[in-house]
Amino acid sequence: MAPLNWLILFIYFLMMFLMILIIIYFTYMKFIKFKSNKMYKMKNYNKFI
Repeated sequence: MAPLNWLILFIYFLMMFLMILIIIYFTYMKFIKFKSNKMYKMKNYNKFI
């Protein structure tokens, strides 16, 4: 039963690590997109006027 326990723990920590990585990645991407979108939206806004 011990190897199974370690396997479950390993999978659990791996999942947590992946979740944290994905969250960091998405927030980072959103931050970059937000910065670039501001300039893009300003250009579009000028086009409409």
